[in-house]
Amino acid sequence: MRSCGVALALAVGTAFAQSYPVKPVRLIAASSPGSAVDIVARSIAQKLAENLGQQIVIDNRAGAGGNIGAEIAAHAPADGYTLFIGTPAHAIAPSLYRKPGYDLARDFAPVSQLITGQYCVVVPPSMPAKTVKELIALARRRPGELNFASAGVGNATHLAGELFKSMAAIDIVHVAYKGSGPALTDLLGGQVQLMFPNLVAALPFVPNGRLRMLAVTGSTRSAALPAYPTVAEAGVPGYEVTSWFGLFAPAGTPAAITGRLNDAVRATMRAPELRDRLAAEGAEPHASAADELARLVRTEVAKWAKVIKVAGIKPEG
Repeated sequence: MRSCGVALALAVGTAFAQSYPVKPVRLIAASSPGSAVDIVARSIAQKLAENLGQQIVIDNRAGAGGNIGAEIAAHAPADGYTLFIGTPAHAIAPSLYRKPGYDLARDFAPVSQLITGQYCVVVPPSMPAKTVKELIALARRRPGELNFASAGVGNATHLAGELFKSMAAIDIVHVAYKGSGPALTDLLGGQVQLMFPNLVAALPFVPNGRLRMLAVTGSTRSAALPAYPTVAEAGVPGYEVTSWFGLFAPAGTPAAITGRLNDAVRATMRAPELRDRLAAEGAEPHASAADELARLVRTEVAKWAKVIKVAGIKPEG
């Protein structure tokens, strides 16, 4: 009888997947408009909608370091009509919050990685530092006077700054914001002196001179900005922080549905116009198998737990 029940469930799931989707799909971006997650979500939404045959509606749910949007997505019906973009912030959460409201590995079904990318070191044009070495020298002359903005306590933009602070042996002060958008706004206005934003979020402000980029944070230079050195090249050997975005559905979503979504993501990421657009934004398209994304999540959770411990950041509420 059990085998008959399993067979029936698989048949129902397959039939559902063949008709899926029959209505618009909500894509939760757990960040503010103008953030890297928001930019990428809007970049892929149109082409993904074409491949699924239904509208993709972006739902920005910023706050609590990305936890608000993630928790909403985790508790949504597991029917394929609520999807979620996970980032390093959501792999950081288990080590940063006692009760984040979700567990990325347990409460979500991985669909596919979307992009890989980098963060960067940017300053407003009013800052005298034009290189990483000059920034470090300035910080050493003015200990405790330079503020670096982040998208929130424990966010990857915060931990990238803490890692830089530690490895460069400087005293810079962290200022947390509720998302990358507000942090970049104050950086542009000169209220804070530097930031380590996702390259996707920062790039629109660099060519017009509104922000000065000093370096990128990956192990290699960005294909979009090959003239800019890595932080490791520019004066902090061994420094490396990379970014990734992945597409998830609530746990329990039928495998036939996540498989349909994976196929749609792969087709989406092959589109030359989308690849060109993402490359111009500093992101590298990277569709993957679901199990590859699951392995990445496990690796990231372990990595960031170590960084948080070294930085002495205490779990919050």
